[in-house]
Amino acid sequence: MEINNVSIVELNEKNWYECCQLKVSEDQKSFVESNAISIAQSKFEPTLKPYAIYDGSTVVGFLMYNTVPEELDAYWVYRIMVDKDYQGKGIGKAATTLMLSEMNETLEGNKIVVGYHPDNKEAHHLYASLGFVDHGNRFGKEMAVVKEG
Repeated sequence: MEINNVSIVELNEKNWYECCQLKVSEDQKSFVESNAISIAQSKFEPTLKPYAIYDGSTVVGFLMYNTVPEELDAYWVYRIMVDKDYQGKGIGKAATTLMLSEMNETLEGNKIVVGYHPDNKEAHHLYASLGFVDHGNRFGKEMAVVKEG
């Protein structure tokens, strides 16, 4: 499946290194772990599903979610990032929409949660535009927004 030339592909031997080379802007570095850390985490936590985000044939981002329910009895999105050179083009929204569709098709249950730092205005705008709602859930320094249905 593809939206506006954007697709997500499960992480594999052909795209993992490219994902490790992606960077967020300086002002976003404190909001997200490196992709290399996330990829390593997925190797030790087999319920995590990592994906490369493509714009056409170019790897431009990374995302990862959990396939088992966690806090709030929901499936958690662990990472969504788009390289600094590709931000502001709707790629993050298209990739997140594709991920949500996949999660709804493959997971039992319909409650999805994503956590992010309250100062991350771009993340707030993205998730609100996709129907995530802030019910006041907080985990450490992160707020957790919920999408049901």
